Amino acid sequence: MSKTKTRSPWAWIPSLYFAEGIPYVVVMTVAVIMYKKLGISNTDIALYTSWLYLPWVIKPFWSPIVDIVKSKRWWIVSMQLLIGAGLAGVAFTVPTTFFFQSTLAFLWLLAFSSATHDIAADGFYMYGLDTNKQAYFIGIRSTFYRLAMITGQGLLIILAGYFETTKLFGNTENNIPLAWSLTFYILAAGFLLFGVYHKFALPYPQEDEDREVKSFSGVFADFGETFLTFFMKKDIWKIVGLLLVYRLGESQLVKMASPFLLDPKEVGGLGLTTSDVGLVYGTIGILFLTLGGLLGGFLASKNGLKHWLWPMVIAINLPNLVYVYLSYALPESFFLICASVAVEQFGYGFGFTAYMLYQIYVSEGKHKTAHFAFCTGLMALGMMLPGMISGWLQELLGYQHFFVWVIICTIPSFIMVKLIHVDPKFGIKKGINETSTSK
Repeated sequence: MSKTKTRSPWAWIPSLYFAEGIPYVVVMTVAVIMYKKLGISNTDIALYTSWLYLPWVIKPFWSPIVDIVKSKRWWIVSMQLLIGAGLAGVAFTVPTTFFFQSTLAFLWLLAFSSATHDIAADGFYMYGLDTNKQAYFIGIRSTFYRLAMITGQGLLIILAGYFETTKLFGNTENNIPLAWSLTFYILAAGFLLFGVYHKFALPYPQEDEDREVKSFSGVFADFGETFLTFFMKKDIWKIVGLLLVYRLGESQLVKMASPFLLDPKEVGGLGLTTSDVGLVYGTIGILFLTLGGLLGGFLASKNGLKHWLWPMVIAINLPNLVYVYLSYALPESFFLICASVAVEQFGYGFGFTAYMLYQIYVSEGKHKTAHFAFCTGLMALGMMLPGMISGWLQELLGYQHFFVWVIICTIPSFIMVKLIHVDPKFGIKKGINETSTSK
């Protein structure tokens, strides 16, 4: 096939951003549920899966390498094939006796490959489309990223739950590892197809093919300048403080939500099946998360960030109380559980809008793209560090007291919101890119 510089964006944008979302949700959410079903403690689950945030924390530091080594197109196809290999590695090692160490190694490969794919895909998006089409397809790429989240947290978990209970493997205690192995083999096959498809479907933008290749020393000198200018911003301690603590409560809740839903009532959980969790948290939850984000974006574009900042910080924190209620009441009603998760996720989506807009706000200036990357790195760090200790705290305190602790941890976000300054005009009539909402 000849190199076609332009192709219909519909031929590659939906599949590209669907492929961007899947490995992230696998590393951050699917792995938590898999390890829980395979008998790993909450302490170890939270500690080791939180470490997997690290590639997104340090992503700004190696993004210059993606810019100067090969084309964005090459990176996309290569990373998709590497992600497929990593998924196959997880599938192959899940049934082994040393599954925890080996699957973690492959998940690390997935995490670094996924973060690198993010860099390449977002850069290619700007190369492959003119400014007008970039604006038009923002909503399309967000939609397919969301569909990837629903597929990963919802449909894949439901599928794994079906495999756990089916008689396909016989009624043996090996059903669970074999079920998850088969689920990951399906994922691996899908990603190998993505790599092959995008090898032919992605266009060859002239800007990507003929990009200016700088020396490593030149690139890292530029990086040093952007790093210094970011950390010399006025009130930088307030900026960093808000980025680190805005989701302090949520960062711990999100790691223990699935284990809480799965654990039996004898140890304080709700005793749901794997498929139930896929429906409640991964399907209904993501749908309401999306609705909250859409409403937040719409309202912020009408009145600006400052107008909605306090309602949004309340929305992302106050609904965490539903987990306090669930842990004390342990309701039997599946509808009530679904409604509670929907409320919390809707608030999260709505409140997260302010977080993303604030990152855009503080990134304004000469190096806004690089500064925004620093913001997203600090955002990931704010999820990683509290998440690492959340499992240990839960096992120490029990689910009831742990969720009370989560509520206490929301206080710093209110303090930092009180301290920061936001231009009242910022955000009015500006669109919001939601592709990173769950990150």
